[in-house]
Amino acid sequence: MRSGLIICITAISAALLTACGGQAENSDPIVIGGKPWTEQYILPQILGQYIEANSEYSVSYEEGLGEVSILTPAIEDGDIDMYVEYTGTGLKDVLKEESVIGESSEEVLARVRSGYEETLGVTWLEPLGFENSYTVAFSKDSGFAAQTLSELAEITRLQPVSFGGPHSFYEREGDGYEDLVSTYKMEFSGTESFDPSIMYEAVAEGSVDVIPAFTTDSRIELFDLQTTEDDLGFFPKYDAVPIVRQETLEEYPELEDLVNELAGQISEEDMLLMNAKVDQDQAIASDVAREFLIEKGLIDE
Repeated sequence: MRSGLIICITAISAALLTACGGQAENSDPIVIGGKPWTEQYILPQILGQYIEANSEYSVSYEEGLGEVSILTPAIEDGDIDMYVEYTGTGLKDVLKEESVIGESSEEVLARVRSGYEETLGVTWLEPLGFENSYTVAFSKDSGFAAQTLSELAEITRLQPVSFGGPHSFYEREGDGYEDLVSTYKMEFSGTESFDPSIMYEAVAEGSVDVIPAFTTDSRIELFDLQTTEDDLGFFPKYDAVPIVRQETLEEYPELEDLVNELAGQISEEDMLLMNAKVDQDQAIASDVAREFLIEKGLIDE
């Protein structure tokens, strides 16, 4: 009788150890990074809160970690596990590949997915549903009669026009300041560097004449700015897509299917509204993300 009890206890102990061992393998939280501007504070929270609400995985955040030059080595080296990147940024800034005028979102995604998997050990999941592209914007009170970037370029060749943008935009290769100016033959009279959080106010107040604005940024409407059409197709597609280390997907086998459940769930209108709540109503990014997920029926209250 006693030996049977010992065997039973041993079997139970082994089962518990095995279970604990399985939990220990996934005991580390999934680290989600982001860039230092409004949309990129909201998106990690949407991913993280959805993951935690629909799995046993835990999440931690590296909020506002940096731009693509910081995030790319961070995800490659395993300092973070995932973040939301934009396809055009991956294509031009990371892979250093040229965009093709008229190239579809699916074609750009296929290129960056293949390139990241081969060179970085990182893959692109399914798009979240919206594109956040660049546009060059100016105050409607400026007097500039420009609907396209070509028309704006002509104005810069005829009169002094100053340009103000984030430091990172001047450093970007392929889709940054130098290439923009070269493609459209722009002749700006001067340049200024601004934090992304204040450049909209700077152009509205006349500190500079034009800025590189994000199409999903609610401050375009808030500061009554005019945007311009990229008529030469300089900027590639910038679809928002979660990117994840392939090792992370192996360690957390449910993660890929789980995050892909968010595919197509965020429209440009959704993103504009969420950005406005943070930028204009001073709401907290994590609260805005939770409210969105609840309204969409993706998590419970």
